[in-house]
Amino acid sequence: MKALKEWATVITALENGDQTVLLRKGGILETASGFKVEDKKFMLFPTYEHQDNSSLKSQFYRYLADVREQKPRDGFNRITSYAEVLAENDISSMETIEKLSDFHIWSESYMVERMNWMPQKPMTAIFLKVYKISPVEIPILPDYHGCKSWIELNVNTWTGSAVLDEADLQQRLSEFRGVVN
Repeated sequence: MKALKEWATVITALENGDQTVLLRKGGILETASGFKVEDKKFMLFPTYEHQDNSSLKSQFYRYLADVREQKPRDGFNRITSYAEVLAENDISSMETIEKLSDFHIWSESYMVERMNWMPQKPMTAIFLKVYKISPVEIPILPDYHGCKSWIELNVNTWTGSAVLDEADLQQRLSEFRGVVN
């Protein structure tokens, strides 16, 4: 099954309902194509590289500290959630990115940096419904390494509980659509 590689700090925010939107341009290995949603339902694969407080809004620094303290043992990763794409839009304007600030934990300076990387490519905004699952520990395979967004996992569990109740989720989705449409 597909898994999206994402900062462990962001996955924590998604699992706590503090983030509902991912903003992606793709990994270094995807510079030609840019980011593409490869599946509408996927596991969230935590990564631990490139995270620092300067990339986060200050009220979410605690998530980074927690992630660093609870990192899986060497050679393994821990899958604790999956996501379902409810909406996606390409965004080319920094003004629209700024209007999405309530939907994510990234700092404004980090968003400017991401928009300026491959400026000819739009940012993809992906609104997610996130489900918590019983933790699954998996060995890190060589195929999982590298700056790419998508990997194949040998994990297949769609049993979990939604992070946000349906009314709250639909309200946020409506607000997201109001910004991007």
